[in-house]
Amino acid sequence: MNTEYITKVQELIPNIPILVNVISRRVRQLNSGHPPLVQTRHRNELGDIALRELIEGKITWELDDSSLDKDGNPSVPV
Repeated sequence: MNTEYITKVQELIPNIPILVNVISRRVRQLNSGHPPLVQTRHRNELGDIALRELIEGKITWELDDSSLDKDGNPSVPV
């Protein structure tokens, strides 16, 4: 994966477990035949495509209330 993309996307999603889940879910979608939402050159790695989609605002994410602890912080099991 492109480290520049990872650095940029960590500004959007600083919680690493959540970031991994968002990117891996999108990679699974791309693997199953969903078209990329950004222009790709040749055959970019699917992880890079997913990162670019997130950076460019083509995909979004949200936590539902059941995934927050009593203080409103994400409670993601590690």
